[in-house]
Amino acid sequence: MNWIYEDEVNRCLLCEDAPCTKACVKNLNPAKRIRSLYFDNPYGASDQLPKELCGECEAPCEKACILSKCTKPIEIKNLMEEIKKIKETEEKVDEDFEVDLSCDICGVKLENPFMLSSSVVGSNFEMIDKAFTLGWGGVSFKTICLFEQYEASPRYSALKSRTGSIYGFKNIEQLSDHALEENLAVFKQLKDKHPNKVIIASIMGRTKDEWEYLARACSEAGADVIELNFSCPNMEDGTLGVTIGQDEELIEILTRSARKGTSKPILAKMTPNVIEMSPYAIAAKKAGANGIAAINTIKSITGVNIDTLAPEPSVRGYSSLGGYSGPAVKPIALRFIAEMATSKVLEGMHLSAMGGIESWRDGLEFILLGAGSLQVSTSIMQYGYRIIEDLTSGLKGYMRERNIHSLKQLIGAASTNVVELNELERNTILFPKFNLDKCIGCGRCYISCYDGGHQAIKFDYEKRIPSLNGAKCVGCHLCKLVCPTGSISTQRKRITR
Repeated sequence: MNWIYEDEVNRCLLCEDAPCTKACVKNLNPAKRIRSLYFDNPYGASDQLPKELCGECEAPCEKACILSKCTKPIEIKNLMEEIKKIKETEEKVDEDFEVDLSCDICGVKLENPFMLSSSVVGSNFEMIDKAFTLGWGGVSFKTICLFEQYEASPRYSALKSRTGSIYGFKNIEQLSDHALEENLAVFKQLKDKHPNKVIIASIMGRTKDEWEYLARACSEAGADVIELNFSCPNMEDGTLGVTIGQDEELIEILTRSARKGTSKPILAKMTPNVIEMSPYAIAAKKAGANGIAAINTIKSITGVNIDTLAPEPSVRGYSSLGGYSGPAVKPIALRFIAEMATSKVLEGMHLSAMGGIESWRDGLEFILLGAGSLQVSTSIMQYGYRIIEDLTSGLKGYMRERNIHSLKQLIGAASTNVVELNELERNTILFPKFNLDKCIGCGRCYISCYDGGHQAIKFDYEKRIPSLNGAKCVGCHLCKLVCPTGSISTQRKRITR
Protein backbone atom coordinates (compact mmCIF):
# COMPACT_ATOMS: atom_id res chain seq x y z
CA MET A 1 0.00 0.00 0.00
CA ASN A 2 1.11 3.56 -0.74
CA TRP A 3 2.80 4.93 2.39
CA ILE A 4 0.56 8.03 2.33
CA TYR A 5 -2.48 5.82 2.72
CA GLU A 6 -0.82 3.82 5.48
CA ASP A 7 -0.69 7.06 7.46
CA GLU A 8 -4.36 7.63 6.61
CA VAL A 9 -5.27 4.20 7.94
CA ASN A 10 -3.36 4.93 11.16
CA ARG A 11 -5.43 8.09 11.65
CA CYS A 12 -8.64 6.04 11.84
CA LEU A 13 -10.18 5.91 15.32
CA LEU A 14 -11.64 2.40 14.77
CA CYS A 15 -15.00 3.61 16.07
CA GLU A 16 -17.65 1.48 17.71
CA ASP A 17 -20.77 1.28 15.50
CA ALA A 18 -18.83 3.37 12.96
CA PRO A 19 -20.85 6.23 11.40
CA CYS A 20 -18.94 5.85 8.10
CA THR A 21 -20.30 2.34 7.56
CA LYS A 22 -23.82 3.40 8.49
CA ALA A 23 -23.61 6.24 5.97
CA CYS A 24 -22.20 4.14 3.09
CA VAL A 25 -24.85 3.90 0.36
CA LYS A 26 -22.91 1.11 -1.39
CA ASN A 27 -22.88 -1.19 1.66
CA LEU A 28 -19.09 -1.56 1.43
CA ASN A 29 -18.54 -1.60 5.21
CA PRO A 30 -15.57 0.79 5.07
CA ALA A 31 -15.00 0.67 8.83
CA LYS A 32 -14.38 -3.07 8.82
CA ARG A 33 -12.08 -2.85 5.78
CA ILE A 34 -10.03 0.00 7.19
CA ARG A 35 -9.77 -1.85 10.49
CA SER A 36 -8.37 -4.86 8.64
CA LEU A 37 -5.71 -2.65 7.06
CA TYR A 38 -4.94 -1.22 10.50
CA PHE A 39 -4.24 -4.73 11.74
CA ASP A 40 -2.06 -5.59 8.75
CA ASN A 41 -4.71 -7.82 7.21
CA PRO A 42 -5.04 -7.02 3.49
CA TYR A 43 -6.82 -10.36 3.02
CA GLY A 44 -9.68 -9.26 5.27
CA ALA A 45 -9.78 -5.75 3.80
CA SER A 46 -10.32 -7.02 0.28
CA ASP A 47 -12.59 -9.95 1.17
CA GLN A 48 -15.79 -10.08 -0.93
CA LEU A 49 -15.08 -6.65 -2.36
CA PRO A 50 -17.53 -5.87 -5.19
CA LYS A 51 -16.21 -4.77 -8.59
CA GLU A 52 -18.22 -1.55 -8.47
CA LEU A 53 -16.90 0.66 -5.70
CA CYS A 54 -17.48 4.31 -4.91
CA GLY A 55 -17.61 5.71 -8.45
CA GLU A 56 -19.22 9.15 -8.49
CA CYS A 57 -20.55 8.76 -4.95
CA GLU A 58 -20.40 12.02 -3.00
CA ALA A 59 -18.87 10.15 -0.04
CA PRO A 60 -21.43 10.55 2.74
CA CYS A 61 -19.12 8.18 4.65
CA GLU A 62 -16.48 10.89 4.83
CA LYS A 63 -19.02 13.47 5.90
CA ALA A 64 -20.07 11.11 8.70
CA CYS A 65 -16.48 10.45 9.84
CA ILE A 66 -16.12 11.43 13.49
CA LEU A 67 -12.73 13.01 12.80
CA SER A 68 -14.48 15.75 10.82
CA LYS A 69 -15.51 17.20 14.19
CA CYS A 70 -11.93 18.07 15.08
CA THR A 71 -9.75 17.72 11.98
CA LYS A 72 -10.20 16.35 8.46
CA PRO A 73 -12.11 13.09 7.84
CA ILE A 74 -10.45 9.88 6.72
CA GLU A 75 -10.06 9.75 2.91
CA ILE A 76 -12.31 6.72 2.66
CA LYS A 77 -12.88 6.85 -1.11
CA ASN A 78 -9.15 6.85 -1.80
CA LEU A 79 -8.61 4.03 0.70
CA MET A 80 -11.26 1.93 -1.02
CA GLU A 81 -9.38 2.33 -4.31
CA GLU A 82 -6.18 1.20 -2.59
CA ILE A 83 -8.03 -1.86 -1.26
CA LYS A 84 -9.21 -2.57 -4.82
CA LYS A 85 -5.56 -2.65 -5.93
CA ILE A 86 -4.83 -5.15 -3.15
CA LYS A 87 -7.72 -7.31 -4.37
CA GLU A 88 -6.36 -7.27 -7.92
CA THR A 89 -2.90 -8.43 -6.82
CA GLU A 90 -4.33 -11.21 -4.65
CA GLU A 91 -6.82 -12.74 -7.08
CA LYS A 92 -4.36 -15.58 -7.64
CA VAL A 93 -5.01 -16.80 -4.07
CA ASP A 94 -7.52 -19.67 -3.95
CA GLU A 95 -10.07 -18.59 -1.36
CA ASP A 96 -11.56 -22.11 -1.39
CA PHE A 97 -8.23 -23.65 -0.35
CA GLU A 98 -8.95 -25.42 2.94
CA VAL A 99 -7.05 -24.07 5.93
CA ASP A 100 -7.08 -25.64 9.39
CA LEU A 101 -6.26 -23.22 12.23
CA SER A 102 -6.82 -25.82 14.93
CA CYS A 103 -4.07 -26.76 17.34
CA ASP A 104 -3.98 -28.17 20.84
CA ILE A 105 -2.67 -27.59 24.34
CA CYS A 106 -1.19 -30.89 25.46
CA GLY A 107 -3.94 -32.79 23.65
CA VAL A 108 -6.78 -30.35 24.46
CA LYS A 109 -8.07 -29.16 21.08
CA LEU A 110 -8.26 -25.45 20.25
CA GLU A 111 -10.29 -24.42 17.20
CA ASN A 112 -7.76 -21.63 16.60
CA PRO A 113 -4.63 -20.59 18.51
CA PHE A 114 -5.96 -17.27 19.85
CA MET A 115 -7.04 -17.09 23.50
CA LEU A 116 -7.73 -14.40 26.07
CA SER A 117 -4.83 -14.17 28.49
CA SER A 118 -5.26 -14.15 32.25
CA SER A 119 -6.30 -10.57 32.97
CA VAL A 120 -9.34 -8.34 33.17
CA VAL A 121 -10.27 -9.34 29.57
CA GLY A 122 -11.20 -12.81 30.84
CA SER A 123 -12.72 -12.24 34.25
CA ASN A 124 -16.47 -12.92 34.09
CA PHE A 125 -19.10 -14.84 32.14
CA GLU A 126 -20.50 -11.95 30.10
CA MET A 127 -17.09 -10.92 28.77
CA ILE A 128 -15.90 -14.41 27.90
CA ASP A 129 -19.26 -15.40 26.43
CA LYS A 130 -19.00 -12.42 24.05
CA ALA A 131 -15.40 -13.30 23.14
CA PHE A 132 -16.26 -16.96 22.47
CA THR A 133 -19.24 -15.97 20.34
CA LEU A 134 -17.00 -13.73 18.23
CA GLY A 135 -14.56 -16.58 17.64
CA TRP A 136 -11.82 -16.68 20.28
CA GLY A 137 -10.58 -20.23 20.81
CA GLY A 138 -10.20 -20.17 24.58
CA VAL A 139 -9.52 -18.19 27.72
CA SER A 140 -7.00 -18.20 30.51
CA PHE A 141 -9.30 -16.99 33.26
CA LYS A 142 -8.09 -14.15 35.50
CA THR A 143 -6.00 -15.68 38.27
CA ILE A 144 -8.09 -17.29 41.02
CA CYS A 145 -6.96 -17.27 44.65
CA LEU A 146 -8.34 -17.86 48.15
CA PHE A 147 -7.52 -14.46 49.64
CA GLU A 148 -9.24 -11.10 49.19
CA GLN A 149 -8.01 -8.53 46.68
CA TYR A 150 -8.09 -4.77 47.19
CA GLU A 151 -7.16 -2.92 44.03
CA ALA A 152 -5.56 0.51 43.70
CA SER A 153 -7.16 3.30 41.64
CA PRO A 154 -6.08 4.27 39.08
CA ARG A 155 -4.08 1.19 38.13
CA TYR A 156 -3.06 1.69 34.49
CA SER A 157 -0.61 3.91 32.63
CA ALA A 158 0.60 3.84 29.05
CA LEU A 159 3.15 5.02 26.52
CA LYS A 160 1.54 6.18 23.28
CA SER A 161 2.64 6.68 19.70
CA ARG A 162 2.12 9.99 17.93
CA THR A 163 -1.11 8.65 16.48
CA GLY A 164 -2.41 7.90 19.98
CA SER A 165 -2.16 4.12 19.92
CA ILE A 166 -0.70 2.38 22.98
CA TYR A 167 2.62 0.62 22.44
CA GLY A 168 3.58 0.22 26.09
CA PHE A 169 1.10 -0.49 28.89
CA LYS A 170 1.62 -0.74 32.65
CA ASN A 171 -0.74 -2.21 35.19
CA ILE A 172 -0.56 -2.55 38.96
CA GLU A 173 -3.61 -4.82 39.01
CA GLN A 174 -3.67 -7.98 41.08
CA LEU A 175 -5.82 -11.13 40.97
CA SER A 176 -9.51 -11.96 40.57
CA ASP A 177 -11.59 -10.06 43.12
CA HIS A 178 -14.43 -12.60 42.89
CA ALA A 179 -14.88 -15.44 45.36
CA LEU A 180 -13.73 -18.91 44.32
CA GLU A 181 -17.32 -20.19 44.18
CA GLU A 182 -18.34 -17.39 41.79
CA ASN A 183 -15.46 -18.14 39.45
CA LEU A 184 -16.09 -21.89 39.46
CA ALA A 185 -19.74 -21.20 38.61
CA VAL A 186 -18.55 -19.20 35.59
CA PHE A 187 -16.54 -22.21 34.38
CA LYS A 188 -19.66 -24.35 34.49
CA GLN A 189 -21.75 -21.72 32.68
CA LEU A 190 -19.15 -21.38 29.95
CA LYS A 191 -18.82 -25.12 29.46
CA ASP A 192 -22.59 -25.50 29.18
CA LYS A 193 -22.85 -22.83 26.48
CA HIS A 194 -19.48 -23.28 24.73
CA PRO A 195 -18.47 -26.94 25.18
CA ASN A 196 -15.80 -26.78 22.46
CA LYS A 197 -13.98 -23.75 23.81
CA VAL A 198 -10.92 -24.19 26.03
CA ILE A 199 -10.92 -22.92 29.61
CA ILE A 200 -7.56 -22.49 31.30
CA ALA A 201 -7.80 -21.88 35.04
CA SER A 202 -5.01 -19.59 36.21
CA ILE A 203 -4.42 -20.12 39.92
CA MET A 204 -2.21 -18.81 42.72
CA GLY A 205 -1.96 -20.13 46.27
CA ARG A 206 -0.14 -19.08 49.43
CA THR A 207 0.69 -22.61 50.57
CA LYS A 208 1.24 -26.04 49.03
CA ASP A 209 -2.22 -27.08 50.20
CA GLU A 210 -3.85 -24.08 48.51
CA TRP A 211 -2.15 -24.83 45.19
CA GLU A 212 -3.39 -28.43 45.37
CA TYR A 213 -6.89 -27.41 46.42
CA LEU A 214 -7.28 -24.79 43.69
CA ALA A 215 -6.04 -27.17 40.99
CA ARG A 216 -8.55 -29.79 42.10
CA ALA A 217 -11.49 -27.38 42.46
CA CYS A 218 -10.94 -25.80 39.04
CA SER A 219 -10.55 -29.16 37.33
CA GLU A 220 -13.78 -30.44 38.85
CA ALA A 221 -15.60 -27.26 37.75
CA GLY A 222 -14.74 -27.86 34.10
CA ALA A 223 -11.35 -26.26 33.47
CA ASP A 224 -9.49 -28.03 30.64
CA VAL A 225 -6.03 -26.84 31.63
CA ILE A 226 -4.48 -25.48 34.83
CA GLU A 227 -2.10 -22.52 34.58
CA LEU A 228 0.18 -21.86 37.57
CA ASN A 229 0.76 -18.13 37.98
CA PHE A 230 4.37 -18.06 39.14
CA SER A 231 5.02 -14.65 37.69
CA CYS A 232 2.63 -11.80 38.53
CA PRO A 233 4.89 -8.78 39.26
CA ASN A 234 2.15 -7.19 41.36
CA MET A 235 2.02 -10.12 43.82
CA GLU A 236 5.49 -10.22 45.33
CA ASP A 237 5.30 -11.31 48.94
CA GLY A 238 7.48 -14.16 50.14
CA THR A 239 5.91 -17.06 48.24
CA LEU A 240 3.60 -15.26 45.82
CA GLY A 241 3.80 -14.20 42.19
CA VAL A 242 7.12 -13.28 40.66
CA THR A 243 8.95 -14.40 43.83
CA ILE A 244 8.12 -17.99 42.87
CA GLY A 245 9.14 -17.54 39.24
CA GLN A 246 12.64 -16.52 40.30
CA ASP A 247 13.20 -19.56 42.51
CA GLU A 248 13.67 -22.99 40.89
CA GLU A 249 13.11 -24.83 44.17
CA LEU A 250 9.79 -23.08 44.85
CA ILE A 251 8.62 -23.72 41.30
CA GLU A 252 9.31 -27.41 41.67
CA ILE A 253 7.66 -27.70 45.09
CA LEU A 254 4.49 -25.82 44.10
CA THR A 255 4.14 -27.51 40.71
CA ARG A 256 4.23 -30.89 42.50
CA SER A 257 1.53 -29.64 44.85
CA ALA A 258 -0.72 -28.57 41.98
CA ARG A 259 -0.08 -31.85 40.18
CA LYS A 260 -1.46 -33.73 43.19
CA GLY A 261 -4.77 -31.91 42.68
CA THR A 262 -5.32 -32.57 38.98
CA SER A 263 -4.74 -34.93 36.12
CA LYS A 264 -5.39 -32.11 33.64
CA PRO A 265 -2.52 -30.54 31.65
CA ILE A 266 -0.55 -27.97 33.64
CA LEU A 267 1.12 -24.84 32.24
CA ALA A 268 3.63 -22.98 34.39
CA LYS A 269 3.43 -19.24 33.67
CA MET A 270 6.91 -17.73 33.74
CA THR A 271 8.30 -14.30 34.50
CA PRO A 272 10.58 -12.40 32.09
CA ASN A 273 12.24 -10.74 35.08
CA VAL A 274 15.10 -13.24 34.88
CA ILE A 275 18.27 -13.55 32.81
CA GLU A 276 17.28 -16.94 31.33
CA MET A 277 13.91 -18.66 31.51
CA SER A 278 14.88 -22.24 30.68
CA PRO A 279 16.19 -23.24 34.14
CA TYR A 280 12.87 -22.27 35.72
CA ALA A 281 10.87 -23.99 32.96
CA ILE A 282 12.95 -27.12 33.46
CA ALA A 283 12.14 -27.07 37.19
CA ALA A 284 8.43 -26.95 36.33
CA LYS A 285 8.77 -29.80 33.84
CA LYS A 286 10.63 -31.93 36.39
CA ALA A 287 7.72 -31.49 38.81
CA GLY A 288 4.99 -32.48 36.36
CA ALA A 289 4.14 -29.42 34.22
CA ASN A 290 3.19 -30.22 30.63
CA GLY A 291 3.89 -26.80 29.18
CA ILE A 292 4.99 -23.24 29.74
CA ALA A 293 3.05 -19.98 29.38
CA ALA A 294 5.26 -16.96 28.70
CA ILE A 295 5.78 -14.15 29.11
CA ASN A 296 4.06 -12.46 31.99
CA THR A 297 4.56 -8.71 32.29
CA ILE A 298 7.88 -6.96 32.89
CA LYS A 299 8.57 -4.91 36.01
CA SER A 300 8.49 -1.27 35.02
CA ILE A 301 8.00 2.40 35.66
CA THR A 302 6.41 3.96 32.57
CA GLY A 303 7.00 7.57 33.49
CA VAL A 304 6.94 10.38 36.04
CA ASN A 305 4.63 13.37 35.99
CA ILE A 306 7.14 16.24 35.85
CA ASP A 307 4.68 18.67 37.46
CA THR A 308 3.53 16.58 40.43
CA LEU A 309 6.69 14.39 40.61
CA ALA A 310 4.43 11.34 40.95
CA PRO A 311 5.25 8.18 38.96
CA GLU A 312 2.45 6.77 36.79
CA PRO A 313 -0.16 5.58 37.56
CA SER A 314 -0.31 7.90 40.55
CA VAL A 315 -2.24 6.67 43.58
CA ARG A 316 -2.52 9.70 45.86
CA GLY A 317 0.90 10.86 44.70
CA TYR A 318 2.66 7.49 44.86
CA SER A 319 3.16 4.54 42.54
CA SER A 320 5.09 1.28 42.47
CA LEU A 321 6.76 -1.06 40.03
CA GLY A 322 4.15 -2.68 37.82
CA GLY A 323 3.74 -5.05 34.90
CA TYR A 324 4.68 -3.76 31.43
CA SER A 325 2.96 -5.20 28.34
CA GLY A 326 1.89 -4.23 24.84
CA PRO A 327 3.71 -4.18 21.47
CA ALA A 328 6.89 -2.83 23.08
CA VAL A 329 7.53 -6.13 24.90
CA LYS A 330 7.13 -8.40 21.86
CA PRO A 331 10.87 -8.67 21.11
CA ILE A 332 11.54 -9.78 24.69
CA ALA A 333 8.72 -12.32 24.57
CA LEU A 334 9.96 -13.71 21.25
CA ARG A 335 13.42 -14.07 22.73
CA PHE A 336 12.19 -16.23 25.62
CA ILE A 337 9.97 -18.39 23.40
CA ALA A 338 12.92 -19.02 21.06
CA GLU A 339 15.13 -19.88 24.03
CA MET A 340 12.74 -22.52 25.34
CA ALA A 341 11.81 -23.90 21.92
CA THR A 342 15.47 -24.69 21.20
CA SER A 343 16.17 -26.25 24.62
CA LYS A 344 16.77 -30.00 24.29
CA VAL A 345 15.64 -30.53 27.89
CA LEU A 346 12.30 -28.82 27.22
CA GLU A 347 11.64 -30.70 23.99
CA GLY A 348 7.99 -31.76 23.79
CA MET A 349 6.75 -29.08 26.21
CA HIS A 350 3.84 -27.00 24.96
CA LEU A 351 4.60 -23.26 24.72
CA SER A 352 1.68 -20.88 25.12
CA ALA A 353 3.00 -17.46 24.08
CA MET A 354 1.95 -13.93 24.92
CA GLY A 355 3.50 -10.49 24.95
CA GLY A 356 2.64 -7.77 22.46
CA ILE A 357 0.41 -9.73 20.09
CA GLU A 358 -1.70 -7.20 18.20
CA SER A 359 -1.96 -8.58 14.65
CA TRP A 360 -2.03 -12.02 13.03
CA ARG A 361 1.55 -11.37 11.92
CA ASP A 362 2.65 -10.93 15.55
CA GLY A 363 0.98 -14.20 16.48
CA LEU A 364 2.52 -16.01 13.52
CA GLU A 365 6.02 -14.91 14.56
CA PHE A 366 5.53 -16.60 17.94
CA ILE A 367 4.21 -19.74 16.24
CA LEU A 368 7.18 -19.86 13.86
CA LEU A 369 9.53 -19.71 16.84
CA GLY A 370 7.80 -22.64 18.56
CA ALA A 371 4.59 -21.49 20.27
CA GLY A 372 1.66 -23.90 20.00
CA SER A 373 -0.99 -21.46 21.28
CA LEU A 374 -1.29 -17.70 21.80
CA GLN A 375 -2.71 -15.46 24.51
CA VAL A 376 -3.79 -11.84 24.05
CA SER A 377 -4.68 -9.11 26.52
CA THR A 378 -3.41 -5.53 26.04
CA SER A 379 -4.59 -5.21 22.44
CA ILE A 380 -8.07 -6.40 23.46
CA MET A 381 -8.12 -3.75 26.18
CA GLN A 382 -7.42 -1.15 23.52
CA TYR A 383 -9.38 -2.43 20.51
CA GLY A 384 -11.88 -4.99 21.83
CA TYR A 385 -12.67 -8.66 21.18
CA ARG A 386 -13.54 -7.81 17.55
CA ILE A 387 -9.84 -8.09 16.59
CA ILE A 388 -10.26 -11.88 16.46
CA GLU A 389 -11.79 -11.49 12.99
CA ASP A 390 -8.55 -10.04 11.62
CA LEU A 391 -6.35 -12.39 13.64
CA THR A 392 -7.95 -15.46 12.10
CA SER A 393 -8.64 -14.18 8.58
CA GLY A 394 -5.15 -12.70 8.30
CA LEU A 395 -3.57 -15.98 9.32
CA LYS A 396 -5.79 -17.92 6.91
CA GLY A 397 -4.89 -15.56 4.08
CA TYR A 398 -1.18 -16.05 4.71
CA MET A 399 -1.59 -19.82 4.71
CA ARG A 400 -3.70 -19.86 1.52
CA GLU A 401 -1.14 -17.69 -0.23
CA ARG A 402 1.50 -20.32 0.55
CA ASN A 403 -0.65 -23.44 0.15
CA ILE A 404 -0.27 -24.43 3.81
CA HIS A 405 -3.16 -26.62 4.96
CA SER A 406 -2.51 -26.88 8.70
CA LEU A 407 -1.32 -24.39 11.28
CA LYS A 408 0.64 -27.22 12.89
CA GLN A 409 3.00 -27.16 9.88
CA LEU A 410 4.16 -23.71 10.96
CA ILE A 411 4.92 -24.40 14.63
CA GLY A 412 8.66 -23.98 15.18
CA ALA A 413 9.43 -23.55 11.47
CA ALA A 414 11.81 -20.64 12.19
CA SER A 415 13.27 -21.82 15.50
CA THR A 416 16.42 -23.36 13.99
CA ASN A 417 17.22 -20.05 12.29
CA VAL A 418 18.02 -18.43 15.63
CA VAL A 419 21.76 -18.98 16.14
CA GLU A 420 24.57 -17.70 18.36
CA LEU A 421 26.24 -14.42 17.37
CA ASN A 422 29.48 -16.16 16.47
CA GLU A 423 27.63 -18.36 13.97
CA LEU A 424 26.44 -15.47 11.77
CA GLU A 425 27.98 -15.17 8.30
CA ARG A 426 30.08 -12.00 8.13
CA ASN A 427 31.46 -12.00 4.59
CA THR A 428 28.54 -10.24 2.92
CA ILE A 429 27.51 -6.60 2.90
CA LEU A 430 23.99 -5.66 1.84
CA PHE A 431 24.33 -2.17 0.42
CA PRO A 432 21.32 0.14 0.30
CA LYS A 433 19.76 0.76 -3.09
CA PHE A 434 17.82 4.00 -3.60
CA ASN A 435 14.58 4.02 -5.59
CA LEU A 436 14.61 7.62 -6.78
CA ASP A 437 11.13 7.30 -8.29
CA LYS A 438 9.71 6.77 -4.80
CA CYS A 439 12.15 9.02 -2.93
CA ILE A 440 10.67 12.41 -1.96
CA GLY A 441 13.99 13.96 -0.96
CA CYS A 442 13.44 14.38 2.78
CA GLY A 443 17.09 13.59 3.58
CA ARG A 444 16.29 11.46 6.62
CA CYS A 445 18.63 8.72 5.38
CA TYR A 446 21.49 11.22 5.07
CA ILE A 447 20.94 12.69 8.54
CA SER A 448 20.83 9.27 10.21
CA CYS A 449 23.85 7.92 8.34
CA TYR A 450 25.97 11.00 8.98
CA ASP A 451 25.07 11.57 12.64
CA GLY A 452 24.36 7.99 13.70
CA GLY A 453 26.16 5.80 11.19
CA HIS A 454 29.20 5.82 8.93
CA GLN A 455 28.87 8.95 6.76
CA ALA A 456 28.29 6.75 3.71
CA ILE A 457 25.42 8.73 2.15
CA LYS A 458 25.85 11.93 0.18
CA PHE A 459 22.98 14.35 -0.32
CA ASP A 460 22.52 16.61 -3.35
CA TYR A 461 20.79 19.67 -1.87
CA GLU A 462 19.75 21.09 -5.24
CA LYS A 463 18.19 17.91 -6.64
CA ARG A 464 17.35 16.63 -3.14
CA ILE A 465 18.48 13.09 -3.85
CA PRO A 466 20.76 10.75 -1.85
CA SER A 467 23.63 8.69 -3.24
CA LEU A 468 25.89 6.04 -1.75
CA ASN A 469 29.59 6.18 -0.96
CA GLY A 470 30.31 2.45 -1.17
CA ALA A 471 33.80 2.86 0.25
CA LYS A 472 32.33 3.90 3.59
CA CYS A 473 29.11 1.84 3.68
CA VAL A 474 29.14 -1.11 6.09
CA GLY A 475 25.62 -2.32 5.29
CA CYS A 476 24.10 -1.53 8.70
CA HIS A 477 20.69 -0.60 7.15
CA LEU A 478 19.97 2.31 9.47
CA CYS A 479 19.02 4.34 6.39
CA LYS A 480 16.46 1.76 5.33
CA LEU A 481 14.89 1.70 8.79
CA VAL A 482 14.38 5.49 8.99
CA CYS A 483 13.14 6.01 5.40
CA PRO A 484 9.48 7.11 5.71
CA THR A 485 8.51 6.15 2.16
CA GLY A 486 10.07 2.68 1.79
CA SER A 487 12.35 3.94 -0.97
CA ILE A 488 15.44 1.96 0.05
CA SER A 489 15.98 -1.69 -0.83
CA THR A 490 19.17 -3.80 -0.71
CA GLN A 491 21.81 -5.14 -3.05
CA ARG A 492 24.37 -7.78 -2.20
CA LYS A 493 28.15 -7.54 -2.32
CA ARG A 494 30.66 -10.19 -1.31
CA ILE A 495 33.75 -9.11 0.61
CA THR A 496 36.96 -10.93 1.51
CA ARG A 497 38.45 -10.79 4.98
